[in-house]
Amino acid sequence: MSTDEPSVPIVCTECETETSVPLSDVADTLAKHNDGKHDGEEIAEVDPALKDQLADLVAEDLGLFDEA
Repeated sequence: MSTDEPSVPIVCTECETETSVPLSDVADTLAKHNDGKHDGEEIAEVDPALKDQLADLVAEDLGLFDEA
């Protein structure tokens, strides 16, 4: 793993846990947690605040906020 790799916050509201994992490990970490703790139900997730920020950045980059 590169030391320059960003970490991503993951939260599980049911377990009341929060952690950060390297970007390259996010999918595996979420799957392992949700499979082991929640019978595969997608409870743990990338921090919703980060998901909202990313969605806004993508929408801005695509020009979706531009007025017609």
